[in-house]
Amino acid sequence: MSTPAPRIVIIGSGFSGLCLGIQLRQRGIKSFTILEKSDRLGGTWRDNVYPGAACDLPSMAYCFSFEQKTDWSRKWSPQPEILAYMDHCVEKYGLAPHLRFGAGVEGARFDADAGVWHVRLEDGEEIEAEVLVSGVGQLHRPYVPPLPGLDRFAGECFHSARWNHEFDLTGKRVAVVGNAASAIQFIPEIAKQVEKLFVFQRSANWMLPRGDRAFTDGEKRRFSRWPLWARLYRWFIWARQELMFPMFIGSERAGRKASQLALDSMRQVIHDPKLQDALVPDYPIGGKRILISDDYYPALERDNVQVVTESIDTFTETGIRTRDGAAHDVDAVILGTGFETNDFLAPMEIEGRDSVTLGEVWSEGARAYFGLTVAGFPNFFMMYGPNTNLGHNSIIFMIECQTSYIVQCVEAIRARRLKYLDLRSEAMTRFNNKLRGELDRTAWAKTGKSWYKNEAGVITNNWSGTTARYWWQTRRPVFADYDQVSR
Repeated sequence: MSTPAPRIVIIGSGFSGLCLGIQLRQRGIKSFTILEKSDRLGGTWRDNVYPGAACDLPSMAYCFSFEQKTDWSRKWSPQPEILAYMDHCVEKYGLAPHLRFGAGVEGARFDADAGVWHVRLEDGEEIEAEVLVSGVGQLHRPYVPPLPGLDRFAGECFHSARWNHEFDLTGKRVAVVGNAASAIQFIPEIAKQVEKLFVFQRSANWMLPRGDRAFTDGEKRRFSRWPLWARLYRWFIWARQELMFPMFIGSERAGRKASQLALDSMRQVIHDPKLQDALVPDYPIGGKRILISDDYYPALERDNVQVVTESIDTFTETGIRTRDGAAHDVDAVILGTGFETNDFLAPMEIEGRDSVTLGEVWSEGARAYFGLTVAGFPNFFMMYGPNTNLGHNSIIFMIECQTSYIVQCVEAIRARRLKYLDLRSEAMTRFNNKLRGELDRTAWAKTGKSWYKNEAGVITNNWSGTTARYWWQTRRPVFADYDQVSR
């Protein structure tokens, strides 16, 4: 008699959860449930519905390799198309029976004697599973910085990830706090309709031209008729993006070439010398997220848009006062201040062996083994976990690598009749010591505060190498790095 597949709980229905669910079904494993706190799937692509929301990687590479979409409307896919693609994957691969909505997870506790995870939902229900997988990602909890006096502001105020579509911005005076990845997408859109737009910039960002355009009908027909052509185009995008990596590890030639392209592109659009100076970053290119846009700089050239570089002193009932004493009265404030990216898995409490929590293990910063597993937390896997973010290529590539790794572990648990796999602490220490040494030599380490680092300055987000290297090192689990406990 064959050993039944372990029960699996997957937290989150973004790209990670869907990818793992599809591959489990492809391997004949149907004993899994995908828990989603919201009322529909999509993760960050469900939450971020601000005007102009789009991917910052070319469309043809922002889909699963096993489910290549060939009819993207544009070279850089807009949010509604990405969400529709995710819905398509659920329908095609039969994931609907495995999805459970309105099931927010409060925490989970591992019972080592039984080899079972007890997953607590926010409504008090408890679910048991032999394998627990977190696919919650990093970009789902909006970050609101401690802005002095924000609660005094009497106008409309919302975060870009919680966009208030009921509030009409037409003819309004609007302040945007922040100028990073989300802000550079919605600022050009709202600038067309507001009376006055103040962009409060704390620091400038390196920005490269996107080169976006609509795909022609002929291009879409060719991609559809010749799947190999679509696949080759996808690999071309991957290889081109991969060639950007040297600038992150100190290549002066690569950094000089990219920064010159960024500066030339900015100066071709921005004509005011003072604004040009304000838009030049004070850190090496690659040290923070490189932004991609064709329309942000043109938006700053509009007569109704003003970039404010003076620091915010306080919010008032009618707007924002900067430290030079200037008052900026506005009807609405939009916070483009990003996400809480370093407190992985928060606010969930994950308790492993010996009643130790992940919060305790990560008191000095999140760390894991290839971002996937943590010693002392048996049969627990993460997707898009610590140190698996990228500055140059597609996170979906990383997600597919992680999916393959987890599926192989699940199959090993089943085939070897294991109670659990538990990463050995020496393997985790060895891996992280090497990782930290590599990260210390990158452009990220030479840059001050960024979303790649925690408050202590530890780089907890980014992978230290190329995506090709991550694939090679995770293509098969090294089971010698795990304690394999039999039933």
